[in-house]
Amino acid sequence: MKTLITKGTLTATLLMAVSFACTDKFLEVPATGQLSGAQLTTKAGLDGLLMGAYAQLNARGFSQSASSFNWVRGSVSGGEANKGSNSGDFNALTPYETYQLLPSSGEVNAKWNAMYEGIARCNSVLRSLGSAGSDVTAAQKTGLQAEARFLRGHYYFELKRNFNMVPFIDETVDYGTGIEKVANNADIWPKIEADFKFAQDNLPATQSSVGRANKWAAMAYLAKTYLYEKKYTEAKALFDQVIANGVTSNGLKYALLANYSDNFNAAKDNGSESVFAIQAAANAGSSDNANPDLVLNFPYNTGSNGPAGCCGFFAPSFELANSFRVDAKGLPLLDGSYNTGANQLKTDQGIASSAAFTPDAGPVDPRLDWSIGRRGIQYLDWQPHPGLDWIRDQSFAGPYSPKKFVFYKSQDKVLTDGSSWTDGYSAINYNIIRFADVLLMAAECEVEVGSLATATNYVNLVRTRAANPAGFVIQNGKPAANYVISNYATFADKATARAAVQFERKLELSGEGHRFYDLVRWGTAATVLNAFLAYESKLLPTAYSGGKFTAGKDEYQPIPQTQIDYQGKDVLTQNPGY
Repeated sequence: MKTLITKGTLTATLLMAVSFACTDKFLEVPATGQLSGAQLTTKAGLDGLLMGAYAQLNARGFSQSASSFNWVRGSVSGGEANKGSNSGDFNALTPYETYQLLPSSGEVNAKWNAMYEGIARCNSVLRSLGSAGSDVTAAQKTGLQAEARFLRGHYYFELKRNFNMVPFIDETVDYGTGIEKVANNADIWPKIEADFKFAQDNLPATQSSVGRANKWAAMAYLAKTYLYEKKYTEAKALFDQVIANGVTSNGLKYALLANYSDNFNAAKDNGSESVFAIQAAANAGSSDNANPDLVLNFPYNTGSNGPAGCCGFFAPSFELANSFRVDAKGLPLLDGSYNTGANQLKTDQGIASSAAFTPDAGPVDPRLDWSIGRRGIQYLDWQPHPGLDWIRDQSFAGPYSPKKFVFYKSQDKVLTDGSSWTDGYSAINYNIIRFADVLLMAAECEVEVGSLATATNYVNLVRTRAANPAGFVIQNGKPAANYVISNYATFADKATARAAVQFERKLELSGEGHRFYDLVRWGTAATVLNAFLAYESKLLPTAYSGGKFTAGKDEYQPIPQTQIDYQGKDVLTQNPGY
């Protein structure tokens, strides 16, 4: 028999179902894999949101070119390193060394996306604070706000120096409320200053967890921001305070570590020189907790005789290696003569590992052999670098291997994470700012608006640490090379002081992602980098084919075309020259 349901019967049935559902709470099951607003606004929930903002510092899940480490843009574009490996491997990075970036580049878009992802996470914390639960005290709200604004300041600082004119999105704007219409027509330096200033004024001097930013890290970053803006007086005032009184988030007085190499040793992380660092941990349940930034940047094909065995990227340049040549007194060759004649370092370019080779016998700065792996010199506790056997393609990458941020043999499987495809995921932190960097930034300010004697002192503090024989690379019971280094007499004039401070940054901070940005803010990028290309391209013609730095264009990456298309007509303006 056919059953007929009238309109009235159906309505009654639905009303009964609604009534039943409203009175039986056990049927209200939260969506799997989602957190409710109430959960996110507890103290634990807000802390979790904040940790997500910290986690984006190394741009996990995006690309090697997207991380706050900036080894691609800061060091490869800065002439400190070649892309490395061979011409076909990850060739999307090659335009960074030849200054041929395009708006369509996926790597450029990755940097943009990664930094705005970090900003979105910071804004999520700030937005959620408005409905914080009763278990969150007023002091805790202020602390969370200060940390989120510190991190947001960092992400915008990264965007500013990579793209220049970018849209500033804060927690008051979201999808559907105008975010898609925010243009890139305003200078965001004042906004970055405001975030770091709030963090400086509201963060504690120490933190319960060492990786969290403290007030001194915020003060140092605000001073760095002023330096980029050439506000030397304001920057100097803050650097003076940081140098005199600053402490790490775990309460250590800021100071240079005894040995230069300790800055790149996972066993010495979070020491007195660490102002603010990307934290890494090995064997913590997933290689995602380790440092992914340099997983490709180990000597190639080492087998069990060397670290990781992959993949030959980030090969230090000939020009950088030559820069460590010193005169008989142990001072740098500031006139650029390190790239001429016998001053150039002797290399094993084109020489088989089985053939005889004697390393350069001339005087060099001892930081050379902690920064660059070269033939015949002890490579940490592994073995002397064998040369060609550890280089994937010398004709493309040159004869050198990276050495900073490489783990020791004694640390393999202990401070490295072997749960993934390579042991290259290590526990080594990356210091976004370390105290030697602070001293040298302060020295710049002293040159411009302070005392040349004080600038000299800051530079000499850095050099004195490098001159400590206990920190030399030792091989067969003696220094591995002819290490000679001495301090400067008081700088005679500003021009001499500028040259010395700038060169000291090159030596001390090589391979740490600073160089390109330094050259741009000094206004010397076109001159220095075209001279670099002229020199390096003769030695590695394939790698640098077509390379040319164009002033007024190549100081900044293009605004990704994908982002311009997403925003629609007349919202984002492309950078000049692209």
